[in-house]
Amino acid sequence: MVLLAIESSCDETSAAVMVNGELKSNIISTQLIHTEWGGVVPELASREHQKAIIPVVQEALQKANINKNDLNAIAFTRGPGLLGALLVGTSFAKSLALSLDIPLIEVNHMQAHVLAHFIEEPKPQFPFLCLTVSGGHTQLVWVKDALHMEVIGETQDDAVGEAFDKTAKLIGLPYPGGPLIDKLAQVGNPDRFSFSLGEMPGLNFSFSGIKTQILYFLHKETQKNPQFVEENKADICASVQKSLIDMLLRKVKKAMKEKNCQQIAIAGGVSANSGLRSRLQEMGEKEKWDVFIPAFQYCTDNAGMIAMAGHFKYEAGEFTDQDVAPLARYSL
Repeated sequence: MVLLAIESSCDETSAAVMVNGELKSNIISTQLIHTEWGGVVPELASREHQKAIIPVVQEALQKANINKNDLNAIAFTRGPGLLGALLVGTSFAKSLALSLDIPLIEVNHMQAHVLAHFIEEPKPQFPFLCLTVSGGHTQLVWVKDALHMEVIGETQDDAVGEAFDKTAKLIGLPYPGGPLIDKLAQVGNPDRFSFSLGEMPGLNFSFSGIKTQILYFLHKETQKNPQFVEENKADICASVQKSLIDMLLRKVKKAMKEKNCQQIAIAGGVSANSGLRSRLQEMGEKEKWDVFIPAFQYCTDNAGMIAMAGHFKYEAGEFTDQDVAPLARYSL
């Protein structure tokens, strides 16, 4: 079974080819135009997708040594994401599938992040818990099988990725700031500054409070010393990162106990954070959990994970038709 997958939910245009569950290519074009604006501009993202989608698909097919007439189905991200960006990928997938007379497979972007763990070994066994962390989502997902997942905890306001990026903006780091905070945190003192973590009921998260704390903290310190941020940037990053990871892992530990689970996975763009990866592995060793961490190329948005989700849906015979439309919000 030869599957083409397309991802266009935000600011990466990506195409992948999967043959019988084996990923043959995974091409990603990252949009750099948003850097000067300090965040993703939806209209610009849509235009960049339009420019990139044909070259990216062509490259994915060529690298996999596949002709478009060899395709058996096309999987695409239906949502969630930026509506205009999703529209580009959805329209392209529908047009190509119609011209080739092959079926369409709609994919939930967040489901695909979880299923990225099945692209390469080692792979978790069902059921397992997945902490999905990205710029727009923070979720604890109980994964019953490839096509049945339940969100058992999620953020009630901002996502952890937003907390990273907005903190980066406050201390003068360019967008995307999350990876730069991670880099500086590696040479900083995580215990230099402390922030109150707050508490949410059950397994839910909230990151708006800690963002406000950081804002007021920086304002207070720079009033006393205008050079405070520059002189303490690494320690600020390390302290903020430690606090955010503490908030995540506190809920992970609680969820693992409630579900009596021994397998934990992480997914999404923030799962590339070195601090989160190492802290989760340390906790896993202490608690005797099996910890699954995806390769870096499958953490951020990519069509490889869309292909993996499409593969499972193809096997289950779950196809969609030409009436399908993108969804900005699309729950699991």
